[in-house]
Parts: sequence; C-alpha cells; structure tokens
Amino acid sequence: MTYRPLPSFVTIKDSDIQGLGLFATEDIPAETTLGLSHCKIQDAIFRTPLGAFYNHSDSPNCIKIEASPNNFFLKTIKDIKAGEELTCIYTFYSIGE
Repeated sequence: MTYRPLPSFVTIKDSDIQGLGLFATEDIPAETTLGLSHCKIQDAIFRTPLGAFYNHSDSPNCIKIEASPNNFFLKTIKDIKAGEELTCIYTFYSIGE
C-alpha cells in the first residue's frame, strides 16, 4: 500500500474558518476513514498533511480515531457534500494561541 498525503477526493484550499482547510472534491459518505492524520513518537505528536489542514469546529463532520497507541486516523461522522469543508474538534492543540 502506497502512502498518500491526502485521499484523492480531498483537496486543500482557502477556508472561511481560518487560513487553509480540507475540502471534499466529491461526496463522502459518513463513516469513511480518510487516512492517517497524526502519529505519536515518544511524547511528540506529528501531523500528516491530512492532520495539518483540517480546521476546528464545535459541530464537526469528522473525528479522530485512535487506531493504535501511536496512530490516529480522520473519519467522517456525517455525509459530506462536494465542496464542503472537513472539520474536527481540536484535541491535541490549544485553540486561539
């Protein structure tokens, strides 16, 4: 399996929330695992491109799931329409700093 920084149906573009964001280029059904978003090495957490570009929302359409103690994946929790921004609650970062 070849690593892809982003799924083929997701792109990065300007966001109305903050800076750049992740956007669906086609409809994505709920419960779709989008890929690796973060990895933990010792006490440090590293973001992949997928984890680096989603924006925070208090009513997100994605969640981070812990696949192992060191790997976190981004998964949709709602149907996402083409053109819609993918969002998640920030849990590793402070908001507004």
